[in-house]
Amino acid sequence: MNPRTIAIALLLFASSPSLAQSSVAQAIAQDPPRDNANPARMEVLHIPTHGNIINGVAYLAAGSGAHPTVVFFHGLPGNEKNQDLAQAVRRAGWNAVVFSYRGSWGNPGKFSFAGNLEDANAVLAFVEDPANARKYGIDAKRVVVVGHSMGGWVAVQAAAHHPELIGTALISAADMGRIGAMPREQVVAGMRDGMESLAGTTPERMANELATGSARWNFDAAAPRLARMPVLVLTSDDGFAMFGDGLAAKLQAEGNARVATLHRATDHSWSDSRIALATKLLEWLQALR
Repeated sequence: MNPRTIAIALLLFASSPSLAQSSVAQAIAQDPPRDNANPARMEVLHIPTHGNIINGVAYLAAGSGAHPTVVFFHGLPGNEKNQDLAQAVRRAGWNAVVFSYRGSWGNPGKFSFAGNLEDANAVLAFVEDPANARKYGIDAKRVVVVGHSMGGWVAVQAAAHHPELIGTALISAADMGRIGAMPREQVVAGMRDGMESLAGTTPERMANELATGSARWNFDAAAPRLARMPVLVLTSDDGFAMFGDGLAAKLQAEGNARVATLHRATDHSWSDSRIALATKLLEWLQALR
């Protein structure tokens, strides 16, 4: 091939969508070909945590061998489960695990913020267990956590104690530590919505727990332990952007050069930006592989 031909080929390649962008678009809008030998599947998970068994679901990617895996943490109470993101993640070749905390959505036990963090650790221990990794085709060395709203706080706290994770993504994250330091009446009022899906607690009890854990549970306290981890911070017009922006700034100040951010003019659930949300998440995950 002569130099002129090479130059033309390079120009055409540069002006066309990258392979990564193409695969992301396909994962969002197109079902992959069926792998008859190793098809995509769904498995119900029964995850032990502190004397309880909580329910989870694994969306397992097609293909042989072990796959990187995303664990999703939902918010308070978790009306938005982000299962569309889990399905997109699976189409992109990742496994996805979704679950509910103890004392929420019919799971046994009492709901508490400390319990949420214990449950997150239990789920990570479950997916990283060698026997489970073999059974479900999980690459235990390539696990990412993604948290929405309160789940973003859970993801930050989990990632701070699990340096083996290869990344953390936050969607409209709520810093429950900082919320716990707000006036008690305001926090109690904020806890009242969604109580029908929670068991063994009250708004007052939750506000008291947050107030007690505020200093050790805020994002600033966790940031030094995330200084080397890739972090995606997605914010929206929901009044919580200050939490994500503050964490991103703190991480950058700690020397983390692998912080990616995106703000979108949408609501807390990203109701009219679900495709944009999935696209950004998959692009970020693709860069981790």
